Amino acid sequence: MKVLEIKNVHKIYNSTQVKVHAVNGVNLEFEKGEFAAIVGPSGSGKTTLLNMIGGLDHPTEGEIVVDGTILANLKSSEIIDFRMRNIGFVFQSYNLIPVLTAKENIEFIMGLQKWPKRERDMRTEELLEAVGLADRINSKPSQLSGGQQQRVAVARALASKPKFILADEPTANLDSKSTTNLLEIMEELNRKENITFIFSTHDQRVVDKAHRVITIDDGKIISDERRR
Repeated sequence: MKVLEIKNVHKIYNSTQVKVHAVNGVNLEFEKGEFAAIVGPSGSGKTTLLNMIGGLDHPTEGEIVVDGTILANLKSSEIIDFRMRNIGFVFQSYNLIPVLTAKENIEFIMGLQKWPKRERDMRTEELLEAVGLADRINSKPSQLSGGQQQRVAVARALASKPKFILADEPTANLDSKSTTNLLEIMEELNRKENITFIFSTHDQRVVDKAHRVITIDDGKIISDERRR
């Protein structure tokens, strides 16, 4: 089952002197349950591509189709709601709300979506258990290590059961032990919940765990390797 289609996508930035082709004719498809990494040097276009997939930026040409919906056909107000319901985000800087507890951060999106309180509580407790933080339910971000904060961010991204998770350099600020722990948790959640994970990364440890590795350079797909 396809959850994401990228059809001949281009992104061109116009500077005063020259056009920069950040993404150049990318075609990709992702099935439900994939665990994929997009890799490439700095400036290769991977973050630009991830931003367009997430509806944070718009292609100059081509289409991004999420579960049959063309993102470009949505109004700005519609895309915010669509993104909230269908796409989870994990950033390298965690982006947790500092005044909220781990539980409150995780259930924040579910609250916006008007989930009943009992269902929110059950889903939050289930995810905190899954990421190994059941005992830190009332801890605020400042009381958690970087690795623990990123695990809360992963749980938050999964909370409303999105079609896929976009993880932009999620291990960049973590030490080796925290990275290994986080990747094992994400792989287990991918297997249990069958939610697609798409990483943008420089980290070889993420690449080694990925089931599919897509290499991009100068805005073009250089290779697309499926490992399992």
